[in-house]
Amino acid sequence: MSQDIPTGARGRRGPFRPGDKVQLTDAKGRLSTIVLAEGKIYHTHRGTLAHDELIDAPEGSVVRTNSGVEYLALRPLLSDYALSMPRGAAVIYPKDAAQIITMADIFPGARVVEAGAGSGALTLSLLRAIGDHGSLLSVERREDFADIARGNVEDFFSGPHPAWELTLGDLAEVLPARAAPGSVDRIVLDMLAPWENLDACAEALAPGGVLLAYVATATQLSRMAEDLKADGRFTEPDAWESMVRGWHLEGLAVRPQHRMVGHTGFLLTTRRMAPGVTAPIRRRRPAPGAHAEPSPTFEEADLSADLGERHVSQKKLRRLRKEQARRAAARTSNQQADPPASRKGSVEERGTDEPGADRPD
Repeated sequence: MSQDIPTGARGRRGPFRPGDKVQLTDAKGRLSTIVLAEGKIYHTHRGTLAHDELIDAPEGSVVRTNSGVEYLALRPLLSDYALSMPRGAAVIYPKDAAQIITMADIFPGARVVEAGAGSGALTLSLLRAIGDHGSLLSVERREDFADIARGNVEDFFSGPHPAWELTLGDLAEVLPARAAPGSVDRIVLDMLAPWENLDACAEALAPGGVLLAYVATATQLSRMAEDLKADGRFTEPDAWESMVRGWHLEGLAVRPQHRMVGHTGFLLTTRRMAPGVTAPIRRRRPAPGAHAEPSPTFEEADLSADLGERHVSQKKLRRLRKEQARRAAARTSNQQADPPASRKGSVEERGTDEPGADRPD
């Protein structure tokens, strides 16, 4: 790839080409995603659509099936892909990923560490933000989740990203071995007990570096905040959550939608102090009972059960990993294929229906 074209940019502009992902939207707003290939046919319940009608057409075109049903054709946005991609672990939603990129100040060329990788949704946003000249180290404890994350990232960027390294293991063990002291600009933690990695994060972060934790419950948020204050090597933490409410727009009937994307997680940020410097204690009047003794069983609690962490069956994980391997083989085959003129035949392909339950209204 030419050095003046960033990774992933080639497939984001210009007319549709073979290998491009195309998102088809019908009159009721239902979405389907197909991967263009010469000679293939997309089958729907309301007729068929030849891929060749889309190839070389400009983005934003309207195409019709053989029964006259219209579809709007656009390339899926990153947010569309993140909500519809195969997943093992739950993903960080686009509304939170956007907050992480901004509030953690992820900049081009940044040296970033992410733990854990999950299904790779946040990884995509981080790679987009740091660009080809940054570096992202993603640490994941589970090999099956790592395989799914790798497949999603390479599928979105049409191959490996030059700034990304994915490794298996615990952050507390991996980070000291992979990052020199004071060499990391930003660390993002998406795990059950992020406070267990404060020592490793403090050692790796450069002075002024940002540590961001994404947690699901108020109990985790409180524990993380209090441990940061007690540690002394970080500034006073800030915490918040974001909620998104769409609006119905129809003539003069402009009103909030009945459903909204509410609580998905808490975000907490803090910054690394200079070595040997302790942050001044913020003066505030404590509320009664604010510093009660913790529950004696807190350390022994099964956080994954208490938080209602979604169980993913081994059968589903095996199926997703096989699907990622098939997609990787198809990409390799397409890159090594003969010129388009030598391709013949027609192969049926079914679109990937995006789950409506994962999409905000």
